Amino acid sequence: MTETQAREEICRVGRSLFERGYVHATAGNISVRLDDGFLITPTDACLGFLDPARLAKLDVQGKQVSGDKGSKTIALHRQIYAAACETDTDTRCVIHTHSTHCVALSLNAQGPELLPPITPYFVMKVGHVPLVPYHRPGSPDVALEVADLVRQYAARGTPIRAVMLSRLGPNVWHDTPAAAMATLEELEETAQLMQLQAHTPPLHASELDELRQVFGARW
Repeated sequence: MTETQAREEICRVGRSLFERGYVHATAGNISVRLDDGFLITPTDACLGFLDPARLAKLDVQGKQVSGDKGSKTIALHRQIYAAACETDTDTRCVIHTHSTHCVALSLNAQGPELLPPITPYFVMKVGHVPLVPYHRPGSPDVALEVADLVRQYAARGTPIRAVMLSRLGPNVWHDTPAAAMATLEELEETAQLMQLQAHTPPLHASELDELRQVFGARW
């Protein structure tokens, strides 16, 4: 994907998320890792009305070189890229939203993860979603904590594609903006199902093993 294509795709995905209610107002951000740096949505920008030419471009050290002022979450995104690429070298996009059902679940979540494995597509398309304790928006501590979680799960043989920031929202990543968006959609859908059926039992160990063997699920 060229830089021009990446700019257009960030705007397309942002508009789609906004129009379908996955983001609101100026919440959320999208970044893409380029060969020579990063693109990220501007601070306080509405994802539904992005201009490709005004996206922030940063160099490989995270220093801005053009565009409107980049979102402060670039520090977190850079840590995610660094950790995720150790297992998934093609990781190119990170999306952060304040998706309603994910945030709602996090308000009372007790375990180390946001959701149990209640549907096969959640297991196959999303996987484990560790819950990160609350930090203020933009806290530098959360970036290191998330990177550590990414590496912990990879070391267990279950690489992750998402984390949930308690009271804030999910961060998801994949090799393209479209794939990252699909991961986010499956995560939010599963969170909604869990709210509708709060006592749903998880899939059995044998069912999870079948998903691993047949579809390569990372669970």
